[in-house]
Parts: sequence; structure tokens; C-alpha cells
Amino acid sequence: MIIWLLIDISNLREGKALAEQFDVCIIGSGPGGYVAAVRAGQLGLKVAIVEKEKDAKLGGTCGLRGCIPTKALLNAAHLYHKAGEFEKYGLSVKDLSYDWAGVQKYKSGIVDKNAAGVTYLMKKNKVTVFNGFGKIAGKGKVEVALADGKKETIDAKNIIIATGSVVRPIPGFETDGKQVVNSDHILELTSVPKSLIVMGSGAVGSEFASVYHRFGTEVTLVELLDRIVPLEDAEVSKELQRAFKKQGIKVETGVKLDKLTKDKKGVKVSGKNGKGEDVTFEAEMLLVAVGRMPYLENLGLENTKVVVNPRGTIKVNEYCETDEPNVFAIGDVIDTAWLAHLASKEGILVVEKIAGKKVEPIKQNLVPNCTYCDPEVASVGLTEAKAKEAGYDVKVGKFPFSASGKARILGETDGFVKIVAEKKYDEVLGVHIIGPHATELLAEACVAMALETTADELGRVIHAHPTVSESVMEAAEGVHDLTIHI
Repeated sequence: MIIWLLIDISNLREGKALAEQFDVCIIGSGPGGYVAAVRAGQLGLKVAIVEKEKDAKLGGTCGLRGCIPTKALLNAAHLYHKAGEFEKYGLSVKDLSYDWAGVQKYKSGIVDKNAAGVTYLMKKNKVTVFNGFGKIAGKGKVEVALADGKKETIDAKNIIIATGSVVRPIPGFETDGKQVVNSDHILELTSVPKSLIVMGSGAVGSEFASVYHRFGTEVTLVELLDRIVPLEDAEVSKELQRAFKKQGIKVETGVKLDKLTKDKKGVKVSGKNGKGEDVTFEAEMLLVAVGRMPYLENLGLENTKVVVNPRGTIKVNEYCETDEPNVFAIGDVIDTAWLAHLASKEGILVVEKIAGKKVEPIKQNLVPNCTYCDPEVASVGLTEAKAKEAGYDVKVGKFPFSASGKARILGETDGFVKIVAEKKYDEVLGVHIIGPHATELLAEACVAMALETTADELGRVIHAHPTVSESVMEAAEGVHDLTIHI
């Protein structure tokens, strides 16, 4: 018996076979997958994570081609814009300019440090990383086509699918990475285009419109629906459109584009507006900022009882369990909001359930939304319209940043805080912010709503002065017509 064990251990060390069994195998190392791996390691589970990205870079779309690099570009664009306004603060900058190669180097450095940080977290929490393409090969088995061409089979008691999403091709608007680009391509441009049409005004479209406009690009933002950032409160959409137009970004809503042509000069897109009139837009480049789809290709789902919904997402219950026992799915492959922070919490929920801990389903109505354009947009809970549709007797409080002393100091007075509450119990149903540091200010609202706060309670909380966060307090007071500073 002792001799047999020695031989078995020798095989493990040489990598000839994996006799060990993992408690959890996670396919995908994005913010859902790697966070799940860390929590599983913290709970003492034996964890494997599979990532197909070249050079074993961890972090997924968010870390490598989404949240992190985009926000780095947004920060550089914001600083460049602020520097151009220094004179109104009594400061001066001579011959202000930017080095696009330097901006890209800054962005790439942030991405690389983040990826290295995730790799460190895997080592710290004793997570075994497999660099290759993973697919489910049967019950409790994940086959990995390794980067070196070899194949390895992982035995796992539980499997978590965290493969995220990819850009969905739009028929008639196929990208070439040069004149017609998607959200991946536009992060790697070697120069700033003179003009840009952005197709789609969701978070991706609005953020890139802000980035390139700040660097001097003539931007036209085209939206199919009748307002931009259409998932947000209608008043927020109206305010962002007003702010964009004031900055010089052209905004076209209610436009259905149906044709694309290209030549040496650039691109031309055409379609019809809400009145049924023909419209045409021309620019050096087109950004297609609409459409993503779950990445399930060659995942081996046919070897399981996993059910795929009509829209291409995996069917799960409130605990992210699929129809295949011990197989879970999180993040962009399921029907919850496709947001990095939600994927992370879904991953934590799953591994804590696997570890035998008592868990509660995620409250989907408390998932925050953030768009990091300029001005920023952030929200949690119900919009005013959705609250009324749900049958609530609604009361609203608003406070404009134009009345905030700190916002005036910052020189960023566009926007407002809007709080939607219901009259009977005064409970806060939704908080909607557009303006300076909106994505940071929202955290207070998330905590307050998780604790089922009332507008009166939120308004009575002492906020430091002068801060932009006072605007949340003032908006809460406004629900009862008690705002002080307007």
C-alpha cells in the first residue's frame, strides 16, 4: 500500500495524471469566476480555475477588455478636459496636449497590474490555474485543451460556468477593426479618429462617446430608442442628453440604422428617424456599441442536462443552479443583469452554498447600475415610471448639483440626485444620480435601501459639509418638501 501511494504522488508531481479531486472547478476567470475562486479558497475548498486567455492573463472581459481599461481611458480623458479648464481656477497650463501612445501605455499598465493582482490572489488562496480552453466532458469532469496543445481532465465535485459574454455581430454592420470597430477594437486604437459615429447609447456607447469627444473627436451618438441610456430614469436620460449636447456631442434618438457603406474617406450609415424620414451620418469611423451574447461555444453543454434559454442564456434558479446537479452558472451567461459586480456576488453565493453555508438569494432590485461617462450616471432600485407601474403611490425628491457648494468648487454642476419613495411607509424605492462622482455616491443609497430606509431617515443622517454627498441628504429631504438649499 505504501509503495502504491508513493508512485501515485510521483505521477502527480510530474503532471502525468491528476489523481486528486477538486471541490470546485470554475470555467472562466472574470469578475464572477476569480472572485468565486478566492471565496472558495477562503472557505477551505480545493479549487481549480480554467482560463483560455493567452499567457494565462486573468480577469476576463472586465479586467482585460472592459471595465478596467475603459475607465482608465475615461480618467485620462477627464483629466485632459479639466486641465483645459484650469484658467477658471486661477491656474494655467501652457501648450496643453496629449500623447495618445502614452495614454494607451497608462491604460495597459493598469490592465497588466490588475491581471497580475488576480494571479497573486489565486496563489494566495491556493487556487490551481489551468491555462487552456475548458469544456464539460461528463459528470464532474472538465477537459482542458492546454496552451501547449496537450489535454488535461479535471475531476470536480462541482462546476461553475463563468465564461462571460462576447460582442454579438450585427448583420449589415460587421466590424473590420479599422473603419468599423466594436468595444474591443476601440480600446486599442493607435490614433484618435477625427470623427466617430457611435451606434448605441447604453453604458458602452455613452462612455466611449465621452472618451473620444474629450480628446477632440467629433462624436455623433445614435440611439434606436427615444432616449439615451434608456434603462435609466427618464429625467436622467433627458439631463445626460442635455449635458452631451452642451459639450458638443451630437445626439440622435429614435433612429433605426439599416445601411452601412465604406470608402477610403470613412463610413456612411443611413436609416430612418422617428418621423419616418431618411437620415444619413458620415464619419471617419463607426463604433458598433450594441449587442453582446453569452459565450457558450464548445462548452460541452450537450454532455449535461443544462438548459439554454431562447435568448442564449443558461437557465438557472435563484441560487444559480442549472438543471444539471452540481453545475452552476453565473455572470453574463445567465439572465440576471450583465454587470461585473453582480457576477462577483453570484460567484460568492454559489461557493458559499457549495461549502454548506446558509445563503439567501440576491435581491435583484438592489443591484446598482453605473455609467462612467461625463457626467456620470448611477442608479439603484425602481425608476419613477417603474414604481408607478408597480402600483406604488410615489413621492419624489430632487436636488440639483448646481445648488451644491462642493459641486461649484469642483466646477461640475450638471445633474442632480433624484429619490423615488412611496407615500404610505416612506420607504425609498429608487435612487438616481447624474453628476460628479455619481458612481461613488450611489454606495450610500445601496446600503440605505438594503436596510429598507425611509426618506425621512436618510434625510436625517448628518452628512459632512462641504461634500457632494450632501446632495443625497437634500434630495431625501425633498421627498417631504423640506430641502434646505433650494
